[in-house]
Amino acid sequence: MNIPAFPRSPFSIALSVVVVSADSGTVLRDCARRLLASSVSLELIVVDNGSNDGVPQAIERAYADDPRLKVYYNRANLGFGPAVNIGASKARGNALLSLNPDCLLREGDLQRLLQVLASNPKAGLVGAVVCDADGRPDPASWRRDPLLRRALNTVFGRPGEGINIAREIPAEVIEAEAVSGALMLMPRAVFHRVGGLDEEFFLHCEDLDLCRRVRDMDYKVLLAGDVRVLHGKGSSSRHRPIFVSRYKHRGMWRWFRKHDPAARNPLLRGAVWLGIWVHFVLKIPGQILRR
Repeated sequence: MNIPAFPRSPFSIALSVVVVSADSGTVLRDCARRLLASSVSLELIVVDNGSNDGVPQAIERAYADDPRLKVYYNRANLGFGPAVNIGASKARGNALLSLNPDCLLREGDLQRLLQVLASNPKAGLVGAVVCDADGRPDPASWRRDPLLRRALNTVFGRPGEGINIAREIPAEVIEAEAVSGALMLMPRAVFHRVGGLDEEFFLHCEDLDLCRRVRDMDYKVLLAGDVRVLHGKGSSSRHRPIFVSRYKHRGMWRWFRKHDPAARNPLLRGAVWLGIWVHFVLKIPGQILRR
């Protein structure tokens, strides 16, 4: 299937791209440059969460004459989910792409992702394989719901079903339980139908929650295994690892309470709460040393 040439008219937008920045640095410039060089009819919506690096303002000045770029400024860091929802509320495209600022798309990636979305009427969310600089896929690209039994299998290296799918990702479109939140493409109508991102997840695990809710509404979560995207991973958070880790563990706790049947057991719920926060505390010394 070939994606038709999209008109440049501002009244006919195929895709709205929402990028959330939070002191993301120079990678945000490259991300914006690549997106605005695309032949796809799109708008780029940058939602800034109180950055102090001046990069969003510089990008806005550089593309002042390009009506496809819109920058919205929050006075503080509202969290990833609230910022994406703000961007989505401004979007006009038929499809909505939430993209991390350190994800660098190549020419053709957007066309392929839109093709996958258009070819699958029941697709509610499409992800891609995010890779490091050496081309190694992030295990988060293809994973399962982090149910307690799976998490224990993963942590203790037990045989059986874990969270990450420890197999080579085939270069084809496959159905998944969850994909990486670094890149999530959805029909805009589906995004609003499922209620957008849960804003109680400040940072991390909101992607797992969104994938789960998409599936609960009988849509499919798909992984475009033939789309490989360079992901810098953590450009906004390297200088504040403890802050990020805190909200990551908080997100784990919320996902468990919201979706895991094991949370109905009070004893298990207490044990999981304790385990999550002990794990958070144990990671702090290593994070301080790495800084």
